[in-house]
Amino acid sequence: MGQYSSIRAAGLLYGMEDPEQEKYAEVRILESRFGQLDTVDLIKAMVRDVFPDQIAVVSSFGAESAVLLHLLSQVDKNVPILFVDTKKHFGETKKYRDDLAKELGLTDVRSIHLDPKREREVDPKGTLFMRDPDLCCAIRKTEPLNAALKGFNAWISGRKRFQAASRADIPVFETEEGRIKVNPLADWTPADLTAYAKKHGLLSHPLVKEGYLSIGCMPCTDRVKAGEDARAGRWRGVAKIECGIHGKGIEADGSGI
Repeated sequence: MGQYSSIRAAGLLYGMEDPEQEKYAEVRILESRFGQLDTVDLIKAMVRDVFPDQIAVVSSFGAESAVLLHLLSQVDKNVPILFVDTKKHFGETKKYRDDLAKELGLTDVRSIHLDPKREREVDPKGTLFMRDPDLCCAIRKTEPLNAALKGFNAWISGRKRFQAASRADIPVFETEEGRIKVNPLADWTPADLTAYAKKHGLLSHPLVKEGYLSIGCMPCTDRVKAGEDARAGRWRGVAKIECGIHGKGIEADGSGI
């Protein structure tokens, strides 16, 4: 058991009446102790010492997912990886999920599905994305993920500060819904990602070469035009920029797994 785990086990971190304040205190301690580590050492500390058997990675298996998953594979190939299967993904994304997991030797990739009853009640024809994309994201992404994260004390996200103005200030550690969220790639740049992927020969999502630079559900993802932001193809023509997974108190609405 590492020093940080010893502090947690001894109860020295807690003792506050408000559980949320406890988590904010934990975030501050995590930041001070681990916030300056390089990325692989940070992931190693979270997986092996701070949250052993209590942490998951959430991945969309999208355009930039290979880097985080490769880093994880260098630390522990058995960490649970949660993929939210909205039933609206490109077929290429599901194949990429399977191919990348096999190539990296990841042993516990879990496909998370929405509640069939909830789908029948709210979106029986599968066209909710046309009428209310926020509600569609809620029932197909946010609600299933929240259910899947029960039992975990922390999770790892692939968000980066360069992706959008709403993410420009994301920290390495956050608290959300009673859990610690870790953003180990927060300060990585597009050049960093490209160089890492090239160095390690990482498998690329097949739709990237077709102009899809940010890949979500098929009905709400478009190609990116020359000069546009990488996320310009998401929810094109709609006043919506995020899916809602990372929301409360951190972003107006969130995505970027």
